[in-house]
Amino acid sequence: MFGWSALALAVLTATASPGLAGVRYGAPAPDFAIPKTRGTGYLHDLRGRVVVVNFWATWCEACTAEMKYFVRAQRSFGNRVAVLTVSSEAHDVAASYFRLWNVGLPVVEDVKGAISRAYGVSEIPVTLVLTPNGAVSYVSVGGLSWEELREAIEQAAASPAPRSEPNPSTPAARVLQ
Repeated sequence: MFGWSALALAVLTATASPGLAGVRYGAPAPDFAIPKTRGTGYLHDLRGRVVVVNFWATWCEACTAEMKYFVRAQRSFGNRVAVLTVSSEAHDVAASYFRLWNVGLPVVEDVKGAISRAYGVSEIPVTLVLTPNGAVSYVSVGGLSWEELREAIEQAAASPAPRSEPNPSTPAARVLQ
């Protein structure tokens, strides 16, 4: 009988991100610190813009192949989109790679793996797109195309404007470092 087990599977599929235990569609993504030239920023500071978060590594061929799409997204969408890359490699490995290849995207170093664990990232590349109110609207596990990324950004941008009051379903703030 097509019943409760099929319905339960459909509900789980609709709410859980593929392979990312710490992330739910339509819910805020786990917050984390973003190093800046002066001080520290946070993921939640980027509310009001679409945010693309990419987990990657310099040794990952699919990761480096899709990096041009994140650069293109930043150029194409300008200040309407913030692109963040997260690397669990040793200190300065990813940043050195970006300097060598003239990639102008920010790198969040996750050397201890706290951010990756909070998101449930077990393989890379992983890309998330967040709406302007900080909710997860798209998840890609594995490489993606420019068309997929562009469409995900456009759909996230079309979502409702950010709320002025905190989202009541958001758990107490906990910043990962």
